[in-house]
Amino acid sequence: MANFTVNAVARDDQGKGASRRLRREGLVPGIIYGSSEPKAISVIGKDLYRMLLEDGFYSSILTLNLDGQDQPVIIKDLQRHPSKPVVLHADFQRIDDNQKIKLQVPLAFVNFEKSAAAKAAAKFAQEAATVEISCLPKDLPEVLEVELSKIEMGQTAHLSDITLPEGVEIVALRRGEDHDQSVGYCYAPRGAKAGK
Repeated sequence: MANFTVNAVARDDQGKGASRRLRREGLVPGIIYGSSEPKAISVIGKDLYRMLLEDGFYSSILTLNLDGQDQPVIIKDLQRHPSKPVVLHADFQRIDDNQKIKLQVPLAFVNFEKSAAAKAAAKFAQEAATVEISCLPKDLPEVLEVELSKIEMGQTAHLSDITLPEGVEIVALRRGEDHDQSVGYCYAPRGAKAGK
């Protein structure tokens, strides 16, 4: 798993005017919460933007260096400008090694080309890019693989078809079978022959 360090400083000034001043200085206002008092912070905008381009950033445990002190966190929310590529605010959550965290993790669809359906010119349409999981920080996977080598023409892949690492559960599946949503499906393109 990639290691990301977010450098931050504590801030006392709050409100819209203070946030605008920070953004003009190239900083992004934010907050860190969980396990103790929430703390208003600011992070260096260009460093944050660079990390946001990395796929693993959203599903990794980050090191937040706050005034020289490191603490493990996850990114919980980003408020973005509606029309400009600007982050207006960032929310971070402290993590505890003994408490489960919920996080969106990317899905990787693998081995479709090995399936009989693919060999019969079928296509696979991906319907989900991420899934919300719950696990202890030590069990956090960087990605969840959806195995497609056995998928058949017309078959739908569901959340329950994902093989999970030990200690990891999909949040939606805790709510029951009716929440076993589709993550993708195999179909015959127009003009292709039906069948396997």
